[in-house]
Amino acid sequence: MLGDELGYDALVVNEHHSTFYSMMPSCSVIAGALIARTRQARICVFGTPITLTYPHRLAEEYAMLDVMSGGRLECAFPLGTGMEYWVNPLNPTNARERFRESMDVLMQAWTKPGPTRFDGEFYHYKYLNPFPLPYQKPHPKIYVVGSGGEDTVQYAAKKGYGYSQVFTPIAAQLKSFESYRSTAVKHGHTPDSESIIISAIPYVAETEAKAIEEARDHILFYFNNLLRTSDQMNTPPGYMPVDRLRKRLEAGVFQSSEITWEALTSVYRTVLGTPDQVSQRIAFWCEQAQSSRIIVHLHAGDMPHWKAVKNITLFAEEVIPRLRRKMSPELKAAE
Repeated sequence: MLGDELGYDALVVNEHHSTFYSMMPSCSVIAGALIARTRQARICVFGTPITLTYPHRLAEEYAMLDVMSGGRLECAFPLGTGMEYWVNPLNPTNARERFRESMDVLMQAWTKPGPTRFDGEFYHYKYLNPFPLPYQKPHPKIYVVGSGGEDTVQYAAKKGYGYSQVFTPIAAQLKSFESYRSTAVKHGHTPDSESIIISAIPYVAETEAKAIEEARDHILFYFNNLLRTSDQMNTPPGYMPVDRLRKRLEAGVFQSSEITWEALTSVYRTVLGTPDQVSQRIAFWCEQAQSSRIIVHLHAGDMPHWKAVKNITLFAEEVIPRLRRKMSPELKAAE
C-alpha cells in the first residue's frame, strides 16, 4: 500500500453507519485487509462504536488483528454519532453508561486471566474468556474519541486512556486538552505528547495557489454535502446530556448553514500550500496542542484518485521530513 511504502507511521481506519461521509461500515474488515498488505505502518482502528456491538466480541476481534499484525494495532473508541442510534436498536439516553460498561468488559477480557465473571447493568457474563489475547501486553494503545463533552474528557483522563477530539473548533479542543491533562495527573497518570491526537486536512502542491485550486472545492464538498446533516438526525432525543444540549441551543450551534471557506479555515485545522507552508502550520498546531500525534486527512470529499495520490506522496516526501526538523525537542523526546 502506498502509505506503508512511503513510510507513514500509521494508517487510520474508522467506522460509521447511516451516513455517506464515511464508507466503512466495519473498520475491522478494512484493518484485516491492510494488515495483510503492509509491513511497517501501525494499523489504527479508530474505531467501532463499542456500544453498537458485543464488547467481548470486539475484544476478540481487535486482539486477533493485533496478533495478525505482530503488535501493530492501536485502538480508539467512539461513542458513535447520533445518526447511528437511529439505525441501531439502542436507547441513546443511556449510551454513555453503556459505553463505559462496555469498555470495562473489554478491559477485563484483555487483562484478567479467564474465565472470569462480569455483572453489570447492561451485560452479564458468567464465562468471559476470550481467545486470542492481544499480542501487545497488556493491550494495544487505547484512545477515546469525543466531540468536546466534558464527561468524555474526564472519563478518558481518569482511566489513563489517550484522547482525541474531532470536528470541533481549535479553541474548544485546546481547552479540553488542558482539562484532560490536569485531570489525568490528579488521578496518577503521566500524560505526554502521545496522549493527545489532533487531526488536520492538508493539501500539498507546487504553489499555494495551485493547492487551493486543486483541493478547496473537494474539502468544501466534504463539509457542506457529506458531513452535513440535520439537527434531528444528529441529535436523537436523549443522545446529548441536557446541560450540554441547553448550552448548544443557547449558543445557536444547531442553526445549520453552509460553511464558508473562511469559516472553515479559521476554526478547523485546514492548510493548503507548499511543503514549507504546510509543514510550518502543522508544526505550530502540534506545539499549540503539545501533541506529537496528528492524523492527516489526505483524501477529502470527492477528490479524484490522482489528487489523493499526489497529496499522499508529496506530504510523505516533502512535508514529513520538514515537520520532523521543526518539532521541538520536547515533542521529539516523547515520540
